Amino acid sequence: MEHCEPLAKVLNVDPAMLSNLDREMEIRTGKSGTLDKIYKDNCAEMDKTLSLLDTGDRSANHVRGILRSAILTNEKELLKYLPSVEGKNEFEKAVNLSKKVARVERGFFLKKNRGEEILKKHQPEHLLEYLKTGNIDDVLSKHDVAEVFSVLRFIESEEWMHETFDVAYSAFTKDDFEERNIEVKVLGPEWHEIALKFVAKKHHNVSHLKEFGVIFLNPIQENIPGSFLRDFSLFMHYYHEIEFYSKLFRRNADSPDFAEKLKSLLRGDVPEIYKSEPGEWLVVQRYLWKINPQDPRLFLPRVNPESMHWARGEKDITEYSEPTKIFNLRLWHNLDWVGGIYDGGRDEIVSFDLEDNAMSLVSFMEGKNESFNYHQREAMWTKIFEEYVGGDKEMEKILIENFDKAVVKF
Repeated sequence: MEHCEPLAKVLNVDPAMLSNLDREMEIRTGKSGTLDKIYKDNCAEMDKTLSLLDTGDRSANHVRGILRSAILTNEKELLKYLPSVEGKNEFEKAVNLSKKVARVERGFFLKKNRGEEILKKHQPEHLLEYLKTGNIDDVLSKHDVAEVFSVLRFIESEEWMHETFDVAYSAFTKDDFEERNIEVKVLGPEWHEIALKFVAKKHHNVSHLKEFGVIFLNPIQENIPGSFLRDFSLFMHYYHEIEFYSKLFRRNADSPDFAEKLKSLLRGDVPEIYKSEPGEWLVVQRYLWKINPQDPRLFLPRVNPESMHWARGEKDITEYSEPTKIFNLRLWHNLDWVGGIYDGGRDEIVSFDLEDNAMSLVSFMEGKNESFNYHQREAMWTKIFEEYVGGDKEMEKILIENFDKAVVKF
C-alpha cells in the first residue's frame, strides 16, 4: 500500500489504520485497489487544475494564491451574469438563479399550520415586542410562518427556544407532515436588525429550516470579495441537505418514536462513539473539526453526509455554468474532495474545494489570511466510502438505512 502514507497525511490519520481499513474493506466488499485509485485520481485532478491555471510553481503559498484568484475571477463572472436573471435586486436574482441550478425533488415537511399552532401556544414575547404588537395573530396575518421561525433563534432566549422545541415537537406524528416543494425566502426589511445579528454571528447571510423545507436569505450586503460565491455555494448545499433530511423524516414516519427521532435529527446529534471495529464507519453529521480539531472521532473511518450535500450542490453549480458564455465554474467540478501536500512534504495541506477556497479568499481579504481545508478532508473520507459502496446513490441509501445507528457495519 505505497499510497497509504500520503493519503494518511492529507486525512491526518495513522497510515497503518488506513492500510488496515483498506484490507478489511476489500474482504467485505470484494473491491481491491480502492485507495490506490483515490490517490491517483487525486493527483490527476490537482495536476489538471494547476495546468489549467497555467502555473509551474507548486509551493503551497502559490497554489493557495492562484486558487483564491480563481475564486475571485469566477465570482466576478457570476456577478456579471446575475443582472440577466429575473429579480428586483441582487438577492432576489440569486434566489431565482439557485432555483434554476438546484436539482432536487419535493420533500416531506412539517405543515405550516402546525408552526402557527406552536407560536400561539408558546408566544414569542421578544418577537412581539420587536414588532410592537401583543397579538401573534396579527404577526401571522402579515408574515409567513416560515419567516417568523427563521428569525426566532436570533430574538428569543435560548431557554425559550429549547423549552418550546422540546415540548412542541414531542407531539408530532407523520400526520403533521406533508409533501411539498422546497421554498426559498428573502427576509423583508422589517427583519433588518435581526438579519444583522444573524450575519454577525454566522458570518454568512443564508440559513435554513429543515423541518419546514425552507431556505432563507438575510438581505445584508457583505461586500467582501469571495463572500457572494461562498454564500451561493452554501445556498446550493442547503437544497440537498433539506432534501436528504426530508428522506429521513419520511423513513421514520411510521416509527413509534418518530417525534424523538425528529428532534434528534434537527439537533444534529452525534453519538459519542470513540472507537470502531474492523469494517465499521462512523456516520458523523457535523464538522467536528470546527468544535475540536483533536476530537478522537476525527482519527477514525467516517462518512459525513454534509460532504455529500456539498458535492451535490457544487456539482449543480459547475454543471449548470458549463454551457454559459458569461461565467463558467467548470474548473471546480469534482474538486470537493481533492487536496494535497506541497512545499516538499512539510504537511502543507492545500484544499482544492470551492467552498474552502471561497472561505480562504474572504479571510485573506479581511486580513486574517486563514486557509481552510476541513470541507475537503471530510469530503475525501466520504469519497473513499463512496468508492467502496459503489457510488453516490448507493451511499445515500446506506446512510439513510443506518443514520439512526450512527455506524455503518460491513
